[in-house]
Amino acid sequence: MGVLPYLAAGWIFLVGCYGLVTSRDLIHAVGCLSVTQSSTYVLLLGIGYREGATAPVFADVSTRAPVVDPVVQALTLTDIVVGATLTALLLALVIQLGKRHGTVDPESLTELRG
Repeated sequence: MGVLPYLAAGWIFLVGCYGLVTSRDLIHAVGCLSVTQSSTYVLLLGIGYREGATAPVFADVSTRAPVVDPVVQALTLTDIVVGATLTALLLALVIQLGKRHGTVDPESLTELRG
C-alpha cells in the first residue's frame, strides 16, 4: 500500500485549505472546511489498513487470521458523524447570518468587526 493514502489525505487537506483561504462566501467556506475534514477519513483508513487482512468479524474466519483494526474504523465513523453535525451547525449559523445582515460575504460583514 505504501504512502499513497497519506499523499491522498495530504492533497485533499491542501485543496480544502486552499479553498478555505480563497473563499469569498461563507457557504463555500463551510464546504471547504468539510472537504478539509474529509482528509482525516482517508488518513484514518490508511492507518488502519493491513495488507491481506479481512474484516474483524470472526464468524467464518480463523481467530489467527490477520484483521484490520476495528478501532480505527470506529474512529472514522465517529469522525463522519461529528463532521456532519459540525457542517449542519455551521450552515445554520451562516443562514442566520445571511438573514440578519443580508450577505454571506465575510468582507461585507463590517458590523462584526471588533
